[in-house]
Amino acid sequence: MRPAPGHRRSQTAAAWLFLAPALTAIGIFFVIPVLGALVLSFTDFDIYALADLGMVRFVGMENYLRILDTPLFWTALKNTFYFVLVGGPLSVAVSLGTALMLNSKLARFKTLFRTIYFLPVVTSLVAVAVVWRYLYHPADGLLNHLLSWFGIGMIDWLGDPTYAMPAIILMAVWKNFGYNMLIFIAGLQNIPDDLYEAAHLDGAGWWRQFVDITLPMLAPTTVFVVMITVIGYFQLFAEPYVMTQGGPLYATTSVVLLMYEQGFRWWNMGHAAAIAFILFAIILIFTLAQIALQRRTGQ
Repeated sequence: MRPAPGHRRSQTAAAWLFLAPALTAIGIFFVIPVLGALVLSFTDFDIYALADLGMVRFVGMENYLRILDTPLFWTALKNTFYFVLVGGPLSVAVSLGTALMLNSKLARFKTLFRTIYFLPVVTSLVAVAVVWRYLYHPADGLLNHLLSWFGIGMIDWLGDPTYAMPAIILMAVWKNFGYNMLIFIAGLQNIPDDLYEAAHLDGAGWWRQFVDITLPMLAPTTVFVVMITVIGYFQLFAEPYVMTQGGPLYATTSVVLLMYEQGFRWWNMGHAAAIAFILFAIILIFTLAQIALQRRTGQ
């Protein structure tokens, strides 16, 4: 029996009433600032406009065209893609491998190790970056000390353009893999044990079980993990800001770091807002592509 129209309207009104506080907060602290930044990206708003808004001029697409004509932007974009395309898959792989080990029936002290592996996630990123900067110290760092045992000479991890970004990727993977690990563990625990028992009776080894059972059953979880990892890694900022300040030779300058410098170092707020929306467009394209892939695979 369908509810009466009046009853449905009262339910709808009650739903909007309960949603109103959250929607109001989202509108005030998210929607309005985003729209303001979008308008800002079409102006030449800078430090002089803070004193006199009358000095703000509408410049149309000039900020966007100037960004696309700036070599440093393309360097920052290349560095960001390098970080995403290398660090993202590596982080997902480490998370999945750790989850498989901790979910194994042979693993002992699972709760303890889950806690240990998750600790970097809840630790301040700035504090982690400072500690790793000392680990990478060319003369006194622990990493070079360990490498010296194998006859490998001193490496200036954060001072050499060749090693600076891989060093940041290594630190970022260590910092972030614990969060995805817990998501993978939750996905693994939802796979029925009957499937593995049947595969074992049919003579399938661990590799065939992993390829034919674990990976297909984890596909929805993997798509979600990849999506949030890519979105997060595109927002690379704190690691190079604390560890290298974008150097050496702009080898670790990211799009977000470039946006920060334009907005809060040089006070070119319109220029910085335009960079933010270009990055938003790139992330949106990647997200839509992943959603389309997810639908195509039927997950």
